[in-house]
Amino acid sequence: MITAGKSTNNTSGLLDQDEPDTLRLTVDDARALGEAAVQRIGYTAEEARIVVDQLIDNMLCGYKFAGLPRILAMAGDEKIKQGRTPITVVKETPVSALMDGGNHIGYVSCYHAAQKAIEKAHTHGICCVGVYNTYYSGRNAYFVEQIVKAGYVAMHTASNKPRVVPPGATIPALGTNPICFGFPSEEGPITFDIGTAALMWGDVMLHAHLNQPLPEGIGFDENGTPTRDAAATLRGGVAPFGGKDYGYKGYGLSFAIQALGLLAGSAIIRDEVLDYGFLFWAVNPEIMLPGNDFKKRMSQYVREIKALPKQPGVEEIRIPSERAAKERERRRVEGIVIARKVVESLRAL
Repeated sequence: MITAGKSTNNTSGLLDQDEPDTLRLTVDDARALGEAAVQRIGYTAEEARIVVDQLIDNMLCGYKFAGLPRILAMAGDEKIKQGRTPITVVKETPVSALMDGGNHIGYVSCYHAAQKAIEKAHTHGICCVGVYNTYYSGRNAYFVEQIVKAGYVAMHTASNKPRVVPPGATIPALGTNPICFGFPSEEGPITFDIGTAALMWGDVMLHAHLNQPLPEGIGFDENGTPTRDAAATLRGGVAPFGGKDYGYKGYGLSFAIQALGLLAGSAIIRDEVLDYGFLFWAVNPEIMLPGNDFKKRMSQYVREIKALPKQPGVEEIRIPSERAAKERERRRVEGIVIARKVVESLRAL
């Protein structure tokens, strides 16, 4: 069921507010809306299922910009018009694989790369899988959580096309370049997923679509001039995370992740070192630890962190991914709030 927002005050105890310009969708309705839209822009039913499963999970976890609005970006991306070929393994050893993504969007190609990593970690205990000739993959934690649910420690990096302006430069030269770590525990997967840009590109696109200004110190226009105009920032770039004083840390990490993209084959297709490359590592804790008690030790680690003395006014010490996991379960029941303009745009594709 799709309902219109009725109030600007969240008096009902719901996680997300209903607004006059929003709609509240059930998970099933959001999935149906998304899959229909993805199929209309040229993907198969199975590909649409893979794509939208992540988009719905992103929204359930509270990442609105990484949810159904991404379909609008997919529809306008020039790569979608260039045709696709089957995803193939072009080089393989018992503990590694390099995959040609066939110009599929990363939601699909990285899904298959993560499955390959699970397969190899299961058989050989450790693996490295890279995929190139692909593009935007969404939220790293989505793929890492799949690997962790299979019982493995994981790391995933994603280099992409220039969006981030290095300190002192006037044009972008690095991707938003996220990195994600994942660990199994007795309570379930624990992930830490961070982008190395001050703001992820999808969030900039959503601000531009909704005509909302960016926070101060985030964006640069095509001339390298600071701006809060999201549309102008789309023609320029964003700063590394860390702000004016510590942006060199975000820049250095982004630089390293772009280099790891080369290991994943990012320069193979177009001979460009500033391009998309997705890398997965997976390790079975059993090959490292006597008794394979990693999950038990991870849970002990979490309990000790959460049991630390709290500062005044602090109710709880949270660990990475805890907020997202709790909110995911609430939104499954309460539904997903999405901008009415986004829903109308998806229906109009």
